[in-house]
Amino acid sequence: MSVRDNGRLVHWIQRLSDISLVGFLGLLLLADTALAVSIRGAQWAVPFCGLIGIGAYLLRRRFRVQGAVLLMTMSAAVSLAIAGVGSNGAPGFAETGALLLITVGVLRWVRPLRTAVLLSVLSMITLELGSVRPLDPSSIAFGFLMFVAWAVAMGIGSYLRYQLERRQETVDAVRRAERLELARELHDLVAHHITGIVVQAQAARTVAVHQPEAVLPSLDAIAGAGADALTSMRRLVGVLRAEDDASRNAGTTLADLRVLVERFSAGGPPVAFDVGQGLSELALAPEVLTTLHRILQESLTNVRRHAPHAAWVMADLRPADRGVLLRVRNHRTSADPRLSRMGGGFGLVGMAERVQALGGDLLAGPTRDGEWEVRAWFPVDRAITSS
Repeated sequence: MSVRDNGRLVHWIQRLSDISLVGFLGLLLLADTALAVSIRGAQWAVPFCGLIGIGAYLLRRRFRVQGAVLLMTMSAAVSLAIAGVGSNGAPGFAETGALLLITVGVLRWVRPLRTAVLLSVLSMITLELGSVRPLDPSSIAFGFLMFVAWAVAMGIGSYLRYQLERRQETVDAVRRAERLELARELHDLVAHHITGIVVQAQAARTVAVHQPEAVLPSLDAIAGAGADALTSMRRLVGVLRAEDDASRNAGTTLADLRVLVERFSAGGPPVAFDVGQGLSELALAPEVLTTLHRILQESLTNVRRHAPHAAWVMADLRPADRGVLLRVRNHRTSADPRLSRMGGGFGLVGMAERVQALGGDLLAGPTRDGEWEVRAWFPVDRAITSS
């Protein structure tokens, strides 16, 4: 099961939660209908507002603001109408429950924040209008109860929004850091290619004086180095470079991946690392090799951090789908904390940003065989031949 499977699991959990809440609102709507039968008169408008509230809750993902405004408008109109004619009436339970649930969602998702706050204040006013219906002298106590319920909804929605924005800020910071690292690598790679171009151009100028026929191969080499530089720049275009003293990891080779695995095996679970036939530094772009090293390092670090008692770790790098695929798998335990972190770690967020910048794809998550797997695929421009 991959990250996409985890997403489907979370989706189904949310669906079950929605079904439970809608069922609860349906029970409240039955209570509203029973009161309408008992009180009669204008009270029949209350179940109608309850139906609108349930509909607004069901369609909240597509029409969150519109549904909230419609429900508050109808609820306020019914409350004022019942109070205006002086008839007895009771607030709608389904209408109130739907409005509180929508208030939580508004505070969590609606942007900008001032719009969410304005809608939340309007929902409080709507709830208080419903509590002043001339039912009995206890309406003041009921109004206070509505305010407390609204305050609880405000607290829940505000906390969820804080958590959401805090995570988004962390994700943005990780992505910015990864883009800066990519920019540094872009600088190193292009500088390397340009240095080669300059050296070969100087050599060609010297050779041209005595051996003009030897200039053509030098020009071909210069053109090839320029094409490689342009390819690296296209892959990492849009990345802004910032001055930073962070360490750089240019010139990574497949041997560096093996060294990384050997060092990890010396102090952690044993790692079996296999490189597919036909793979070499010539077939993989330098930035792809560097990213493969980073992903392998991050994956092994996560194994040591979250599954230190894993019996084994398997890693393999092989050609796949006109590209190259890196897989890192380990046996997980029931106590593996990664299983409860549906949102994923921030290290993998940075890796995903790097992989996507190179046109690849990164997936991480539990499998049906009781393993944890990280899969990173990159497109390869040069043909990989079998040996």
